[in-house]
Amino acid sequence: MIEFQHVFKSYGRSRNILADINFRIEPGEFIFVSGPSGAGKSTLLKLIGGLEPPSRGSVHVNGHRVDKMPRRAAPYLRRAVGVILQDMHLLQDRKAIDNVLLPLAVTGLETRLANTRARAAMEKVGLSGKEDLYPVEMSGGEQQRLAIARAIVNRPAILIADEPTANLDEESARRIMQVFRDFNRVGVTTLIASHDRALMAAYATRTLRIDAGRFSDIKGVHP
Repeated sequence: MIEFQHVFKSYGRSRNILADINFRIEPGEFIFVSGPSGAGKSTLLKLIGGLEPPSRGSVHVNGHRVDKMPRRAAPYLRRAVGVILQDMHLLQDRKAIDNVLLPLAVTGLETRLANTRARAAMEKVGLSGKEDLYPVEMSGGEQQRLAIARAIVNRPAILIADEPTANLDEESARRIMQVFRDFNRVGVTTLIASHDRALMAAYATRTLRIDAGRFSDIKGVHP
């Protein structure tokens, strides 16, 4: 499902943020990515999502070699990968429901079915009744949950999330983790970058840890 082979990533002439990263993720795994701020967790997720290319090495995702993928193939990868970043990129001039509908509009899904799926995704993350609000009218936690609804509405094969519970209260965080777990149980490969050790202790069966250029692939949670 996902494989990194001798992957390096740097920006310009700066040092490598990721250096000689090698791992393989099988379909249906539930994995956490851990490490201190600035260690490269977000960069790793962006490489998986095809949002950035590696500087060296190969990245394989869902049958595509991302670093060699032609531009015309990129939309097919993005349909298969649901991405939740810390910078949520919500469209401020569109209502909440319209933000969630965006991935479905790209696929050309029939309007009535698209609306039904978008409303179901919003209900799943606890935003039922908020469909007609604009993002600016929502709290930071609600905007985070809106971004999660947008990522899951297309029922991706892979779901990657960068600190998805960082702006949420304990109850909302637990609800969102249950959403991720529900998707994982029906076969969605799930990767979550997080600092929350209690969260990882409750859910992690495998952790990819990045720290000061060192990479570790650990069963369970890093001690």
